[in-house]
Amino acid sequence: MGGVFVGAILALALSVTFSWGGDVKGGAGGGRAGESESAQAAFHSPPGSCLQWDQPDAGDIHVVPCPQAHQFEVTGVVNIGDRYPKDAPSPDLAQWRGLAQERCSDGAEKYLGKPLDPYGRLTVSALRPGEDEWKDGARELRCVLQWAGPGGQLQKLTGSAKDQQQANIWDTGTCLALAGKTVGDPIDCAQPHSYEMVGVLDLKTKFKDYPSQTDQKAWLDTECSKAVMDYTGGGDYSAQKLILTWDVREQESWAAGSTKVNCKVAAKLTDGSGLAPVSGTIRKAGPAPSQPAGPPPSSSGGG
Repeated sequence: MGGVFVGAILALALSVTFSWGGDVKGGAGGGRAGESESAQAAFHSPPGSCLQWDQPDAGDIHVVPCPQAHQFEVTGVVNIGDRYPKDAPSPDLAQWRGLAQERCSDGAEKYLGKPLDPYGRLTVSALRPGEDEWKDGARELRCVLQWAGPGGQLQKLTGSAKDQQQANIWDTGTCLALAGKTVGDPIDCAQPHSYEMVGVLDLKTKFKDYPSQTDQKAWLDTECSKAVMDYTGGGDYSAQKLILTWDVREQESWAAGSTKVNCKVAAKLTDGSGLAPVSGTIRKAGPAPSQPAGPPPSSSGGG
């Protein structure tokens, strides 16, 4: 799922200008934050640093220990002065996205010590100079890894990226919003949503080497059925017009160490054109989901 949203994710991250000259400006309208030692430390942090903020304009950006929740992990520092000399105009948004991919991807893989999963949760971005710093000749980018949801919202990471799977999975019990007919960011399960995660499985417990997607689906059909029974306490989710589905992994993901998958439930629109809204959770002791209109869709995996 993750690879589909790379462009949107990079566009989001790089629409925020993190200025290490004193201001932090975010979004189209921007926002202003006074210069602080913590922000200066973040903008000059070495590889291996993890950065966190709470304010919408990132005005409170600061370095935190990587075991704490954070949005960015710094993987390296690159200089783009070879392409943009001192008097060159600042790149536009599309060029910034290209620079992040071009200059930060290889370094991210070296930092991780393994390939970057093209379908995984981690993507590259960069902290770039603000307008004043650019005019003064600043050409350094701090390459970072980030995790953004399918709707583009940055998610919190816990622990160093070196020590965790890149598999684009969600904790059991997570619900993802419905954005049109497709998938958005995490949302309270009481709200209309697309998927509810009913389990996390590791393909490595069954397969030593990369399994074909046919073999993955055959195993997950059985194991996800067990997972949803545990999750619901034996409840009949199909009576609520929900289907059980799951992720499958590409070979590139397996090579990057991504072996975990989600089991999840959803409902389809009666015309099959997308996902139908579901409200409530099927977790045992939770309120029953509201039923989508129309006959129940047939069960299928690999969604």
